[in-house]
Amino acid sequence: MRAVRRANATENFSWIGSDGWSARNLVSDGNEVEVEGTLSVQPQANPVRGFEEYFLSLTVENNKRNPWFAEFWEAHFQCHYPNSSRTPYNQNFPGTCTGQETLTKENMAFEGQLQFVSDAVMAFAHALRDMHRDVCHGRHGLCDAMKPTKGTELLRYLRKVEFEGLSGDNFRFDPQGDGPARYNIIHFKQVSQGVFRWVRVGEYWEGELRLNMSEIQFKLGHPQPPESVCSLECELGQAKKYLEGESCCWHCFNCTQYQIRHPTDETQCQLCPQGTVPDQRHTKCEPIPEEYLRADSGWAIGAMAFSATGIVVTALVAGVFLRHHDTPVVRASGRELSYILLLGIFLCYAMTFVLVLKPSDIVCGLQRFGAGFSFTVVYAALLTKTNRISRIFNAGKRTAKRPSFISPRSQLIICSGLTGFQVLINAVWMVVSPPSAVHHYPTRDDNLLVCSSSVNASYMISFSYPIVLIVICTLYAVLTRKIPEAFNESKYIGFTMYTTCVIWLAFVPIYFSTANNIAIRITSMSVTISMSATVTVACLFTPKLYIILVRPERNVRQSMMPVRYSAVRGPRHQSISGPTGVTSSVVGAGNLLGVLPPNHGMESGSHSDAGHSTNAANNHSSTSKQLTTRGTQTLNCVNNAEKHVTINNTTHTMGNGPQYVQAVDRPLQETDL
Repeated sequence: MRAVRRANATENFSWIGSDGWSARNLVSDGNEVEVEGTLSVQPQANPVRGFEEYFLSLTVENNKRNPWFAEFWEAHFQCHYPNSSRTPYNQNFPGTCTGQETLTKENMAFEGQLQFVSDAVMAFAHALRDMHRDVCHGRHGLCDAMKPTKGTELLRYLRKVEFEGLSGDNFRFDPQGDGPARYNIIHFKQVSQGVFRWVRVGEYWEGELRLNMSEIQFKLGHPQPPESVCSLECELGQAKKYLEGESCCWHCFNCTQYQIRHPTDETQCQLCPQGTVPDQRHTKCEPIPEEYLRADSGWAIGAMAFSATGIVVTALVAGVFLRHHDTPVVRASGRELSYILLLGIFLCYAMTFVLVLKPSDIVCGLQRFGAGFSFTVVYAALLTKTNRISRIFNAGKRTAKRPSFISPRSQLIICSGLTGFQVLINAVWMVVSPPSAVHHYPTRDDNLLVCSSSVNASYMISFSYPIVLIVICTLYAVLTRKIPEAFNESKYIGFTMYTTCVIWLAFVPIYFSTANNIAIRITSMSVTISMSATVTVACLFTPKLYIILVRPERNVRQSMMPVRYSAVRGPRHQSISGPTGVTSSVVGAGNLLGVLPPNHGMESGSHSDAGHSTNAANNHSSTSKQLTTRGTQTLNCVNNAEKHVTINNTTHTMGNGPQYVQAVDRPLQETDL
């Protein structure tokens, strides 16, 4: 008990004591807290009749036959009896016994198990009597048959004895040779705060147990008995590991963070499926709430606000262009391609509202198609513009012949073809891999509802073709960077492409590094698309809006052509004599920003032997302007639905919109502009 106290393990033990503990003060004194709650068995014994009176009447003088009685007397009365031997036990006693000391009930406590001693003596007495009667046939004293007494024969008689003992109880041996199984069940309990006592709570009488459970109290205020098992049941979220060779003893081990105990096999843990985690008790797997970019989140609201602003700006630009549809600036910018460009910009802004929708198969299809298609519309129009500029000026260096496919209709067909290729890519992609909304689990704690294309980065299939268009547009912008200022839309296209490349170079690492944060990933994509559209609006349309709205006086033919390129200014007009003595003239006319005012028509001209040209017109809008007359060549340039240019008695049709026309006997040189 002292060891239990030192280990501070009092609460961990409940004791079951044998009859050696039965109500013994040696066990409980000083150890009451540790012994509290002990159950013990005590052989049931009744007082032996007459023994108490007999023992209290004994003295050293009348009990000479017991040589140890004098030592008992000395120890009991703490004195040295006269004429007794000196022993280590009595030499320290202070006085000498007088012989007048007496044993009383007050100073004497009797052992409660005296009945068993009495019954044992009586059993042998009855066995010897029965054996003597059978062997000696009534003769007094021991007969020769009992000299010596055989133990096996005596045992046979002992097993058969049956009598009433001195305590009044019947005694006999059972078939196994044991005496009567009669026990009191005693219990050491705290009857009140700090007061402990052994109490009888039941009995075991020859195979039958009787307990008064209401009297059993293992701890004060805690009547529930402790569990008595080899191993306690495992807690929730734990599995059993049986000890080798045991069926009722086991160790419990915890299931891991993402496991529950198997519902049918208590010795195994089961891993929760993807998208689920164990509940707090690890008894079942619960689904992880879906995570996706919600329209009411801060990320989505910021992206949609940016896109909504862009849509409003795009609508205002489109309105200005429609209102000033026939002005030189609008006509010179290529109205048809400008409207297609504005449509693509609108689609880029609108994609944000598709990207923030809750993913579904239909929404994923719209995202997959729209992300690439909106870019393709923008950059197909820009590529058509830059290609047209490059071809016009490259052709002017080689020949006076008008380049092919530069009319508005041709430009629309080219742009539609470029856009149609993206539609074809999307159609094949959707047939091979239909769009779908899936659950993505980048970690065990994530359950992201996303489109399948964003999981494996197959969105790049949709962006690959627009990226090719961006690269080609950028190359054209570089190649046409030295075009004269009168054709400086190429410069703005270059600014647009350079900025777009920077934006997308920044977007790609952000997109791939935010796979676990769906909000940032979708927001970065939508903002990148919107920023690309914003750059296009700012770089391509702001200069035109500035002229139309702020400086309307420049929205005329003269402002479209700088003075140094005008036919009126002599120093910039060069004449060259060819090998046949024919003089050629070079005139630069602004195609992209416009050279001539709107509604100027032209009729075919004719040459005279004197080397001059006459043009007839009905009114100012159809009057042609003679730009150059030199030698035998005359060049007329007009701006109408169709332009007819007469060079060396040959009429050339230039198509709709302002044109760049030259008549030279050699390729166009930069020094000519």
